[in-house]
Amino acid sequence: MASFIIEGGCRLSGEIIPQGAKNEALQVICATLLTAEEVIIENIPDILDVNNLIRLLGDMGVETKRLAEDTWSFKAENVNIDYLETSEFLKRSASLRGSVMIIGPLVARFGRAILPKPGGDKIGRRRLDTHFVGIQKLGAEFNYNDAEQIYNISAEKLKGTYMLLDEASVTGTANIVMAAVLAEGETTIYNAACEPYIQQLCRLLTKMGAKIDGQGSNLLRIEGVTSLGAAKHRILPDMIEIGSFIGMAAITGSEVTIKDVAYDDLGIIPDTFSRLGIQLERRGDDIYIPAQKEYTIDTFIDGSILTIADAPWPGLTPDLISVLLVVATQAKGSVLIHQKMFESRLFFVDKLIDMGAQIILCDPHRATVIGTGKRPMRATTMTSPDIRAGIALLIAAMCADGKSTIHNIEQIDRGYQNIDVRLNQLGANIMRLD
Repeated sequence: MASFIIEGGCRLSGEIIPQGAKNEALQVICATLLTAEEVIIENIPDILDVNNLIRLLGDMGVETKRLAEDTWSFKAENVNIDYLETSEFLKRSASLRGSVMIIGPLVARFGRAILPKPGGDKIGRRRLDTHFVGIQKLGAEFNYNDAEQIYNISAEKLKGTYMLLDEASVTGTANIVMAAVLAEGETTIYNAACEPYIQQLCRLLTKMGAKIDGQGSNLLRIEGVTSLGAAKHRILPDMIEIGSFIGMAAITGSEVTIKDVAYDDLGIIPDTFSRLGIQLERRGDDIYIPAQKEYTIDTFIDGSILTIADAPWPGLTPDLISVLLVVATQAKGSVLIHQKMFESRLFFVDKLIDMGAQIILCDPHRATVIGTGKRPMRATTMTSPDIRAGIALLIAAMCADGKSTIHNIEQIDRGYQNIDVRLNQLGANIMRLD
């Protein structure tokens, strides 16, 4: 198990370029299974979750080639469906949450798929009902082996239909869209997720020959086609990493410029950090964060305590809640953090309390943060429970007094590319122990 040793109190300075978006990469890589022709994807992040998915597709028979540092070619001409029945596939796909998105493409193109119950972050229940019910409505049959925790999915022919999703699930919407593009007739998806990453997936599928109307809204209409072809696609910068960099700059009182952020696709993320008192400035497609000695949390117009809550897009992404919470500990003022989606994601705050943060965990979904101003937290030893809590703990350690240790940093590596190397180039002092 690898660890980080972090010397707190180091100021950052300079420019940093965000990696490609992890969540988009997992979707568009799965989409390459929909065609036998070559699909080239640029700006793919070099992180564990994405690399594991690429290896999984390669083992399934997809021809994968690394054309450049961040560019891959995929050609799913000779997919070996029988590989899905092997113990190797079941073991590898069970450890990767993103593997669930191979279901839609495989059922649409080959008529069947097998998937073990997927793993991923331990942040509470992450049900798959939206994925399965949507694909069932297109005509697929699902059988779940409870003893082995394996899903068997099959369909002679998928047919378009109308569906109203019970939740605006991003990966659920992606899975259903990828199944529907090869279904017979028209599919209407209401309450679809409309995150920029879903829009990007739809753009790629359209380049491949799909017919999708309503991109960017929660109402999608898809006219099925018989086959899809070659395409080239570039992944957006990762909005979660961009938000993490904003938080790091603010909490360490640093002057940092985040380059090429695709600002128009960030939604309310910049405004949310501004509500915490963080100054940031748009400069073209960059974000400039000046060094601040202190920042003060805003209140609502009537003077009541500010609440920051996650919500489906264009609301705030839940993946930034952990970062916003730790940044608030060093502000002046108070804020209620409401994590609606996952009931275990806030449990990492015990580690921040041990470091001296003033936080009241109201229940599994809500925490009140009483900002203490720029008062260094105590260095300590921690273990990362998931990707987003891991980066939040790293941010806390960067402003702590002394050396902190974070174990299980493989969780951080799942979502952040060479994060220690890139931050050290800005002036951080992070040592990796393998």
